[in-house]
Amino acid sequence: MPRALIIAHGQPSDPGPAALSLAALAKKVEARMEGWTIGAATLAEPGALARAADGGSGLVFPMFMAGGWFTKVHIPARLAEAGAVGWTVLEPFGCDPALHDLCVTLASEAEARTVLLAAHGSFKSAVPSDIARHVAGRIAAETGARVLTGFIDQAPQLSTLTGLDRDAVCLPFFAADGGHVSEDIPKALMEAGFQGRILPPVGLDARVPDLIAAAIVRGRPVCAAACRWAADARTSA
Repeated sequence: MPRALIIAHGQPSDPGPAALSLAALAKKVEARMEGWTIGAATLAEPGALARAADGGSGLVFPMFMAGGWFTKVHIPARLAEAGAVGWTVLEPFGCDPALHDLCVTLASEAEARTVLLAAHGSFKSAVPSDIARHVAGRIAAETGARVLTGFIDQAPQLSTLTGLDRDAVCLPFFAADGGHVSEDIPKALMEAGFQGRILPPVGLDARVPDLIAAAIVRGRPVCAAACRWAADARTSA
């Protein structure tokens, strides 16, 4: 029976709730994949990865919004530490073109003239922001909305944004509803004077389990191709 693990970062300060949410997501994905076993583990929960892998092999689906060090180096290293050999790490959630399609759909369904795509970003790598900007560009091109991109960990930070009208919506480009979504984004937007709507993070949309199931079936390993969004974003900038 083929196996796959959905791996997420989790919440280091309180790993339990994030682990339960990820396990529930894995069950939803498994219900859509006849003949497959889908497990889940967060990196923040001690021993979770070793328990989920259980000495077997299969595919790993990273519930991360960008490729890079976590998906190419850290997850393989953690699998090795757990004695899990023979696992193939797939391209992460945030790199899937089907997710980008979903972001366009969510923005269109919101019927807003202005969309703020809120993402994590990074002070160390341009890859996370490049993917977010690629998605923002698609939303703008396909919906006709004015689209801004703001970040938690790099400029332009969400708290510094200006010129957001009352009818604007914020779409969090996040896989789950952890502290960044429930606390950091609302606080930063309050500082910016944002009075629009904050939508649920893209990772909580009801269409996501189908998207993940399709990505696992495709089984595309993480590779240099995952970084092509960076090149796309820089070419169009």
